[in-house]
Amino acid sequence: MTFPLIMFGPEDKKNLVEYKITMSESKNHLWKYNEDKILKDIQDYVTSTYHGHYCGDEAGYDDIQTIDLMAAKKLAAGFCQANILKYGSRYGDKDGRNKRDLLKVIHYAMLLLHFDGHYTRQDNGLTEFR
Repeated sequence: MTFPLIMFGPEDKKNLVEYKITMSESKNHLWKYNEDKILKDIQDYVTSTYHGHYCGDEAGYDDIQTIDLMAAKKLAAGFCQANILKYGSRYGDKDGRNKRDLLKVIHYAMLLLHFDGHYTRQDNGLTEFR
């Protein structure tokens, strides 16, 4: 996984430093808190949610998730925000310091970015609804 060029430097762009971050590198010399591993875990978790137990099971409907139905009724953003609170507040209480709860918080935050209009399906070359 490669990320776009990130530039750091003063506002006047003198002495600008450029970094190209590649996730396959063992150490990218920017992140010291395992962010590269965390991003990989997030990617793996989000991927696992597609075709999961909340998807349709009939041919032609197997890619429809519950969140799609909520989006059709303009309920998705509130649902995502509520789940961020739910999984964030239960972290440390239910099943201890469960990494999966934090991955869910991050995933719902990503979905909220989409459903609040910061990103759209057209950004991926898709239409909002069939």
